[in-house]
Amino acid sequence: MTKVDSIIKTVLGFDFGMKRIGLAVGQTITSHASPLATLKAKDGVPNWVDLDKSIIEWQPQALVVGIPLNMDGSTQLVTFAARKFAKKLKQKFKIPVYQVDERLTTIEARARLFETGGFRQLESSEVDSIAAVVITEQWLLDD
Repeated sequence: MTKVDSIIKTVLGFDFGMKRIGLAVGQTITSHASPLATLKAKDGVPNWVDLDKSIIEWQPQALVVGIPLNMDGSTQLVTFAARKFAKKLKQKFKIPVYQVDERLTTIEARARLFETGGFRQLESSEVDSIAAVVITEQWLLDD
């Protein structure tokens, strides 16, 4: 099933991290995403109450989780934590969850922030949510 053929219209994307999880919302009709809040996490576990609020507010038909891999495509410890997070999302919310290779998304996010605000913008906590935008848009455009 492709995204165009499916009923997916709104998607939430996640830039998974052990301390922070960036969040973005995207639309299949525009293939565009916008940053949302960055969720705090402890050892990769988010504040589920805050995450529940985002699910209720946006009513997504799909979730997209960035999966961190080494540049050669091999896995690392955080890869397994991200996959576990994706599995938990699917179990908890009963919404399709897609996994996306997130290599270089943080670099792209930093470049986007630098373009809009220079070095000061790079110091902000927005990097994770912008990385979630990159991940979400990558998924939206891969169809």
